[in-house]
Amino acid sequence: MARFSPPGPLGFGGAPLGNMFDVVDEETAAAALAAAWETGVRYFDTAPHYGSGLSEHRFGAVLRRAPRDAFVLSTKVGRLLRPDRTRPENPPFVEGLPFRVEPDYSYDATMRSIEDSCQRLGLAQIDIAFVHDLAADHLGDAWEEQFEVAQAGAFRALTALREQGVIRGWGLGVNLTEPCIRALERADPDVFLLAGRYSLLNQPALERLFPMCGARGVHVVVGGPYNSGLLAGGRTFEYQEAPPDMIAKRDRIAAVCERHGADMRAAALQFCAAHPVVAAIIPGAKRAEKVKENARLMAATVPSAVWDELRQAQLIPADAPTPG
Repeated sequence: MARFSPPGPLGFGGAPLGNMFDVVDEETAAAALAAAWETGVRYFDTAPHYGSGLSEHRFGAVLRRAPRDAFVLSTKVGRLLRPDRTRPENPPFVEGLPFRVEPDYSYDATMRSIEDSCQRLGLAQIDIAFVHDLAADHLGDAWEEQFEVAQAGAFRALTALREQGVIRGWGLGVNLTEPCIRALERADPDVFLLAGRYSLLNQPALERLFPMCGARGVHVVVGGPYNSGLLAGGRTFEYQEAPPDMIAKRDRIAAVCERHGADMRAAALQFCAAHPVVAAIIPGAKRAEKVKENARLMAATVPSAVWDELRQAQLIPADAPTPG
């Protein structure tokens, strides 16, 4: 079976436009999405969780202006939004919409979630649905129990919707490899969104998950190619203060790039996109100028000597695919 996957190499991730950590005004959000379109991005990913519906509303407001068959859109299931005038907090998002987020991986909740997302987006078609945060980093020890709920519920619902042509593909949207491996063993997903587990700094997906995906014809969307900022010159790794060993590794990578006149950010993006199972990468961006910068970095020249030296210094695995 030919599996559906989004166009790449560069997509647009919607978490920042849900007011992740900081408020983004409507004009800035719309300009970021417009800039993505202008630079050739045709894959857009969002989720109900992002700003308690705010990101989906913003995506719909811009994407409704484009021909529907000209882009690919993914959103997520696993959380329902309930009206709540107290505007409960939904970290790491600030000043979201007045809805309470309720985790629910059941069949009925998944069907409801897809309909609700279409309403928020103002669009009748969602191309890909990811089961969101079905992993230990969000659910703790309960993740395995919730995986069973999802297998009987969300997975079955999304498979039925795919067979009916309501969606074109489904998978998991997570930050850990273990749930993806389990989904491949037990179900029939088309594509995963995996954040922070395949980057220039960190490649746990390379050993087992990516070979399994390759064997099954399943593609991966890579989120967090900058590891939440560390590879872009910041001090955070996985949205926390970076540990000293990761800072030291980043600094060694930066020194290699500098010796060869390459931008480390370009190397970070292009490294992620070079693996054959990776369909697209979705670096976060809140502003138009950052969107345009990411597009420039994807097209920038990174000399082959950079990859050679990174391998020789054991800063990237010897078997990691690299551009060219």
